Amino acid sequence: MFLLDTNVVSELRKRNADTNVVRWSRDHMASSLFISAITVLELETGVLRIERRDPTQGAALRLWLEHNVLKAFAGRILAVDTHVARRCAQLHVSDPRSECDALIAATALVHGMTVVTRNTGDFQSCGVALLNPWVSQLNEDSARYSINAR
Repeated sequence: MFLLDTNVVSELRKRNADTNVVRWSRDHMASSLFISAITVLELETGVLRIERRDPTQGAALRLWLEHNVLKAFAGRILAVDTHVARRCAQLHVSDPRSECDALIAATALVHGMTVVTRNTGDFQSCGVALLNPWVSQLNEDSARYSINAR
């Protein structure tokens, strides 16, 4: 089971998305791919900002968010519940970090998932399993690792 970081969802929207990311996403059943409510927060914030600056582009992004993200991930958007909030607090005590990244990491830890992200450095000290789909999957060892497995 995989928890996609916002940068993965955004990359897959691009016309010229990274081929490794596209290949990785196609190689996995949709039922194994999840997003966090935090990813929805980050995407919604981005869409709102674009809508204010450029209504035409904003409308296109709004359509993408509503139909290609929210509908596509219906039933696979994980909430920030009490367990996630408490796990996130534990991550913050030892290492203050971005609230959003810590909540995504805590969500993955609570649900036993691998975080799929380009920004592996943002999550390395959390003890969460990570996968960078931008790295060729032919070199699986450098693409996937768990801090706990060291």
